[in-house]
Formats: sequence, structure tokens, C-alpha cells
Amino acid sequence: MTQHREEEWVPPGIDTTKPSSSRTYDYLLGGAHNFQADRDAAEQAEKIMPGIRDVARLNRAFLGRVVRTLMDLGIRQFLDIGSGIPTVGNVHQIAAELDPRCRVVYVDRDPIAVAHSKMLLRASETATITHGDFTDPDGIFADPDVRRLDFGEPVGLLMVAMLHWIPDASDPHTLLAEYRRRVPPGSYLAISHMISDQEGNRINTAVGTFNRARGQDQATTRTFGEVAAMFGDFELIEPGLVGCALWRPGGPGDISDDPYTNTQLYGGVARKVAG
Repeated sequence: MTQHREEEWVPPGIDTTKPSSSRTYDYLLGGAHNFQADRDAAEQAEKIMPGIRDVARLNRAFLGRVVRTLMDLGIRQFLDIGSGIPTVGNVHQIAAELDPRCRVVYVDRDPIAVAHSKMLLRASETATITHGDFTDPDGIFADPDVRRLDFGEPVGLLMVAMLHWIPDASDPHTLLAEYRRRVPPGSYLAISHMISDQEGNRINTAVGTFNRARGQDQATTRTFGEVAAMFGDFELIEPGLVGCALWRPGGPGDISDDPYTNTQLYGGVARKVAG
């Protein structure tokens, strides 16, 4: 990005020399909405956790399959928490292919991601992004853009590759209970998350090294049981909580030749069946 183009979408006072998880993820997916600090962080992550680009790709493919599945189940509005930058293959693009009237609200805590996303979405009549933090559900549900969704109808609540950036000190399980409470029956919750059970020593060592190198946006691995508990009393739909690549794959591009890569992130979708 040139300095001139950066100035078009970087809010005043933002230090672009510090990487963010959303822009680093954008770079891993081959996007152009990132800075040198984000690219350096991604290259460093690749050295620490070889194959992380494939993990990012498989996670994005998982997101696409989730959106298509939920639309097949009748969902026509999505709330994507920790969305990052909605570039190629994101929720609103997939949804529009199936129903142009589908409404999508993205939420992210990175002000640069939000500012740039507003530019990308400015021509859209059905998709928008707002600044918000998962740890403040009151603020998110009071946001005017979020309130454009009809919470009298089921919602697809997406938290994809986001919750492992929430430390245990923030009590994500209690926060998730609040999100589950606020969506109506018939809604679905989709989660993908790093799992420590799969070659735990390997991933925990890699994540520890990554965290020491980054200094911010610290990642937290969790066990299969801890991630499964994040769905609360929502009912998991088939095939349950599995490696992202193994969740309803549609073809060879959805699965890696490396079994470890297929299960570095686990994903699942669950339905709210009671009020």
C-alpha cells in the first residue's frame, strides 16, 4: 500500500507499525489490506507454526460452508463477531449469491479493519461493519448497525477463529452465555477455535513462542471439552465439533493432505432450540 492510499482508511492516531490479528489473517489469506508489520508477523508465525497459511485457508473455507449451510436452513441474517476485514469469500459475498436480500453485520475491535471495511462495503445495501468488542455484549447489541437486524427472527451468530484471542481472564464462557441468551430460538452459533488436544505439546509450544514474539493479541489454546462447552445448551448439528476441514467438506480444496493441518482448528455449528 502506498502512504497516500493508507491515509485514506487509517484512522488518526493509529500506530500501523504494530500488527493486528485481523490484518495478519488478511495477509495469510492472500489479501492486500495489511501493513508491513502485519506481513512480518505473518511470516514469523509461519516459521513458528509451519502450515498456518493452509490453516487460515481451511478456516475461511469452513466459514463459507457454514454460511451456505445456514442459508439452506433458512437463516437470512448474520452477526459476525471478530470478523476482521471482509475480503474475498466472506459472509456477505457468499450470502448474496444465494439471496441478495440477506443482511450481514460485521463487528471488529480493530479500528483500522473497521475503517477499511466501511470503504469496501460502502456500496452495499445489506452489509455493514461496526466497531465493537466481544467482551462488551451490551455495547454490541445496543449498536445502531447491529439493531438493524431483526432479533425477532433467527440469526446466524458467527465467531470464527476469534475466541482463541479472548483470554481466560475475560471469562469467555460467561460472555458467550450472554450472546446465546440474546439471540432468538432457531438461531445458530458457529465457532472455530484452536484445540490443544491435538498434539497439545506441539501447538502449545508454538503458541507460547508466538505470544512471546507478538506481545499483543495473545492467543489461548483450549481443550476439546472447553470449546464444546462454548455452545452451552445449543444443540450441535452434524457432524458436531470436528476439525474445520472435516466439517461437511465439499471437495479436495476443503481438506489438506496433512491431518494435523485439518485439525489445528476445530469448528462446529449449534442451534438454539428453546427460549
